[in-house]
Amino acid sequence: MTQPLLRPPTTLQPRPKANPTFSSSSLDTQTPFRTPQHSRPSSEARQHVSSRSSLNDNASARATTAFVRRVLCPQNANGGNETRPIEELLPPLTSSNDVDWQLYAIIAIIVKDCLYSWYGKITSDQTFVGEVIRIFAHCTLGLEGRLRMVDLESLLFDEIPELVENHILGKPVDSRAAYHELNPHPALSPVPDPSLESTTTQQPKNETDYRQLLVQGALAVLLPTEDLENSCLRTLVADVVAEAILGRSIGGRVCEGWFIWTSVTKLVEAVKAQVNPRATGEEIEVDTRSRLERFGLLSERGEDTRSSTKDGRRSVVSEVFWRLLQYGYLTIITVQFVIVGLFAALSEPRRSSWTAKHTADAPIAIATAKATKAPAAVLRPILGFRIFALLSTLLDLSFRMPWLSGSLALLQQHLIASPMMMLRVGAVDGLLDQYLHHLLTGHVLNASHLPSLLSTIRTSLFPRNALPPPAPEAPTPEQQTVLKRHCAESLAAFFPGVLGRPAGLTREDMVREIESELDVWSDAYLNKHLAYQLVDLVVVRVLPELGEKGVRELMEARGLAT
Repeated sequence: MTQPLLRPPTTLQPRPKANPTFSSSSLDTQTPFRTPQHSRPSSEARQHVSSRSSLNDNASARATTAFVRRVLCPQNANGGNETRPIEELLPPLTSSNDVDWQLYAIIAIIVKDCLYSWYGKITSDQTFVGEVIRIFAHCTLGLEGRLRMVDLESLLFDEIPELVENHILGKPVDSRAAYHELNPHPALSPVPDPSLESTTTQQPKNETDYRQLLVQGALAVLLPTEDLENSCLRTLVADVVAEAILGRSIGGRVCEGWFIWTSVTKLVEAVKAQVNPRATGEEIEVDTRSRLERFGLLSERGEDTRSSTKDGRRSVVSEVFWRLLQYGYLTIITVQFVIVGLFAALSEPRRSSWTAKHTADAPIAIATAKATKAPAAVLRPILGFRIFALLSTLLDLSFRMPWLSGSLALLQQHLIASPMMMLRVGAVDGLLDQYLHHLLTGHVLNASHLPSLLSTIRTSLFPRNALPPPAPEAPTPEQQTVLKRHCAESLAAFFPGVLGRPAGLTREDMVREIESELDVWSDAYLNKHLAYQLVDLVVVRVLPELGEKGVRELMEARGLAT
C-alpha cells in the first residue's frame, strides 16, 4: 500500500545565505591554499567522532526495531502503536530486555525468509505467526533456566577447547577418510567420494536427518505438552531451525575456510584498533581547522605557534619522563586490579560450593553424569583447563619455544599438585583458583556481554537482516588464497614477538609459516566434524535427557506418539 508523501521538516529546508563577510578584494590579498596542517585531536574532536559513532549505532538500532515491528507485529505497526516498546507487543523470551531485542531480530529474520515467503501468499492472518513466536518463547525461556544449571566455566574453557585442540592435532592426516575414522560422526557418514555417486547423495541426506532429529529432540524436552500435540506447528519450527540455523549457517558458511579466515581477520583488526593506540600512546592526526581556515577564507589563529610546535622536537628527558609515568600508572592499575580481585575472591564462596549450588537440580545432574559416564561432582582446577593447552597449540610453543612450554607446564604442575600443601594455590578452591574463578564469572561470563555477542552473531550469520543464500557463492581459489594471505599478515603484525622464531625469521617467512597453519581450516568437510561435535556437546550439557533417550522415547514419556 502506497503511503502519502511526507513533507520534509523545516529544519531540512534550505535557508537563505548570509551576507558575505569579506569583499572580493580580500581574496586577492589572501595567501594561496596551503597543505592542510594536522594536529592531535582535541577533546572536542574526539567527542565529535564518538558522537558520530553513537549516532550510527542509534540509526542501526532504530532500523532493526522498525524491521522487527514490520515483521513480527505488522498489525500493531499499522495501527499506530509504534510508541509502545516491543517488549509490550511480543512475549518475553528471557529475563533481559536487551537479550530479548537481539533474539527478536533473529526471529524476525527467520520468519521473514522462511515463513512469509510462502505463508504470506496464502493469507494475511497473523495468528499462525504468533503461534510460532510463542513456541520460540517457550524454547528460549526453557534454555535460560537450564543454562543456569550448567557449569559454563568447564564447558567454555575446558571441554570446547579440548575439541578444538583435537581437531587441530588431527588435521595433518592423509585423507578425509582417515580423519573421519579418528573423529566419527553419523551425520557425516559416509565420506563423500566423487567417484562413488552413492556417497555424495547419502551423506547430505544423513546430515539432514541428523539435524531434524536433534531439533525434534530439543523441542520434545523444552515445549509444553499442548504445543507438542500440534504436530504441524512443531514440524514447521523444526524445519526452520534445522535448515535455516543449523543447515545454512552453522553447517554451511561457518565451516568454510574462507569464512573463518575472514572472521579472524576482522577480529584481529577490531582488537588492534582498540589496543594499539593505548599501547603506543600515539593518536591519529586529524585536521581540526574549520572549513573557512582550510580554504584560506579566514586567518588561522595561532598558526605560528602550531608550526613551531610541530617543527620542534621534544627532548629525550621529556620523552623518558612521560614513558616512565605511563608505565608507572599501568603498573599501579595492574597491582590494584590484582589486589582488589584477590580480596573479592576471598570474600566469595568457594568455587566447589558455588558450582554445587548452580548445579543443584538432581535430575539434570544425574542425567548429565549418566550421559558423560563421569561423576558430576568432579571439578578440575581452572589452571588445568584445556584452554591453556589450546593456546599453546595455536602458538606452537612446543616447537618455537620448547623451553618456555616446558617451564610453563612445570609451573602449572607445581601450582596444582605441589608436594607441599601450602604451594597448591592452583588446586580446586586454592587462592589462585578462587581468583581465576572470580575473573571468569565477573568479567568474562558476565551477562551484560550477551547482547553485544548476540548482535555480532546476528550480523555475521545474517548479514543485512537476511538469511544467507542456500548455496552461497564461494570465492575462487585465487581469492581464497588472498584471504588466507591477508589473515596471515594480520596475525603476523599483531603477534610479531610471539609467532616468530628466536632464530630471526623475516616477515615473509613468518607469514608463510602462519599460512601453513591456517590450512587446518581449509577443508569445510573436516570443519563440519568440529562444528557438529560442538553442537552435540552443548546440547548434551544443556539438555542431558538427549544423551540417554531418543526422540521416540522422549515423546512417549510425554504421552505422545511420534
